[in-house]
Amino acid sequence: MHLPISSPLSAVWIALASGVLCAAILAFLLKSGLAWRLATDIPNERSLHVRPTPRVGGWGLVPVSVLAILALAPALRLIALGAALLAAVSQIDDRRGLPARVRFAAHFLAVVVLIVVYPAAVPWWCLAGLAFLLLWLVNLYNFMDGADGLAGGMALFGFGAYAVAALIGPAPMPELGWACAAVAGAAAGFLLFNFHPAKIFLGDAGSIPAGFLAGALGYWGWCRGTWPVWFPALVFSPFIADASVTLLRRLLRGEKFWQAHREHYYQRMVRSGTGHLATALTWYLVMFSGTILAVYALNRSEALQWGIVAGWAAVLVAMGGAIDARWRSFQNLSRKPEVDADASQ
Repeated sequence: MHLPISSPLSAVWIALASGVLCAAILAFLLKSGLAWRLATDIPNERSLHVRPTPRVGGWGLVPVSVLAILALAPALRLIALGAALLAAVSQIDDRRGLPARVRFAAHFLAVVVLIVVYPAAVPWWCLAGLAFLLLWLVNLYNFMDGADGLAGGMALFGFGAYAVAALIGPAPMPELGWACAAVAGAAAGFLLFNFHPAKIFLGDAGSIPAGFLAGALGYWGWCRGTWPVWFPALVFSPFIADASVTLLRRLLRGEKFWQAHREHYYQRMVRSGTGHLATALTWYLVMFSGTILAVYALNRSEALQWGIVAGWAAVLVAMGGAIDARWRSFQNLSRKPEVDADASQ
């Protein structure tokens, strides 16, 4: 599709239009009351919220993103259709519940079709490893949709970085840039309602397709030489690091990792007194820094690129250690009154 103006400026208009359209859809759902009937999150002991909150963000983000990709980037239509499929399956799960094997079968199908139709020029075992990583990315986004502004912010920064790299990076691909700009714009429209105090969350129908788009568009850009393999991982590293470390800890403790819990780093920040607003702003700073580093590294030598990746990983490890230390201190303070009360008896 040919746009009459330059690619970067086109992307700005695409993002604005996508944001307005997504916000309009979500505003209608909230004002009409449909939002509560489509999918509502009822707080429980594992929630960070105390009031029921609609999980309808996907009803704005996904249709806008899918239609924009189909219209602006026909080469990516399979990715758009995969996101639509996952949104449909996930919405059924949001409303009625589906067995885990059905949900994961849909995730597996979308990822396998993507890799089979668009195979990378690497050995089969590399493709198998990439398929596993893509499946993980599909699901981890859902795990991180639990605090005000977090999922919307990651989508805005992550897909925004994709758009910048695809449009003005060393190997431009305008169609990919426009598609990513549309997703980033839709995320901004969703963030208007997801920022603290959150009126809506993505829900499975939004978070699962968002994770798929993050992985699939990142994979596509790598296959076409738009960015190196490390770029998507660095861009979405805050979500990947939090979800992966949390999962590994639960696996090592022999816990049922698929069950809802409150052990993610962002959850510990909120629970230990940082609060939703400060947690979101802290994570935005980390997201912004990571995306800036990722875009900056694209024009550097390969050695410097991997040095930046390693350095950023060290920063995330240090951040995780600081959150763990604060969490342990908070737990000790929470238990202290009980110990003092026992000692006085």
